[in-house]
Amino acid sequence: MIDQQPVPPAETLRRAAEVHRRLLAFYGVPEWRSPLPALDELVSTILSQNTNDRNRDLAYNHLRAVLPTWEQVRDADPRQVIEAVRIAGLANQKGPRIQAVLRQITEERGELDLSFLADLPTEEAMAWLTRFNGVGPKTASIVLVFSLGKPAFPVDTHIYRVSGRIGLRPEKMSVEDAHPYLAAQFPPEEYGPAHLNLIRLGREICHARKPDCPNCPLTDVCDYYEKNVKGRE
Repeated sequence: MIDQQPVPPAETLRRAAEVHRRLLAFYGVPEWRSPLPALDELVSTILSQNTNDRNRDLAYNHLRAVLPTWEQVRDADPRQVIEAVRIAGLANQKGPRIQAVLRQITEERGELDLSFLADLPTEEAMAWLTRFNGVGPKTASIVLVFSLGKPAFPVDTHIYRVSGRIGLRPEKMSVEDAHPYLAAQFPPEEYGPAHLNLIRLGREICHARKPDCPNCPLTDVCDYYEKNVKGRE
């Protein structure tokens, strides 16, 4: 029997709509960096795990400079791949992980190309990607929404933290369960902008240790502000 995912209550849906509206007014409509083909995005997102965008991009660009084709990356000495991506951190894990994914795709598909995922239902494409070691819902969702234009809502550490503070999800909900729960709160065509603006809020204002509530545009719709800050400023 398949467990039923909890459905956000009407009040949460109204709050999510207001949060999205205000962040669009506050930050504008964000743009994803130049879209990459699905396989490129998959490798880039693996490199992004536990590091910042700058180091991810440096590692990705260095890897492509040293080994210009994915076939070369797949077949290279593991030490060469590890050194190429070292700046992204956890290189001893990420290098072999990338090579293993590339080998598995080749074995199953006969070629290094993920464009076929665009023709699958989103749930099936998500399941296909998350079979790989090191590819969780966040990584798969980034590939689906930004490379393939499919309705998937990635939840990273910033969005998980911010959504919990605002009250867009139950406090103890897991990251995995937060993906479909938060996806249900935004129109599919707005997944990209909502994702990017919530991340920006988490990076610039709703910091992990000390949120900058005085500069936040969401204080009157935020549970954290109501419980921990209001009346103490």
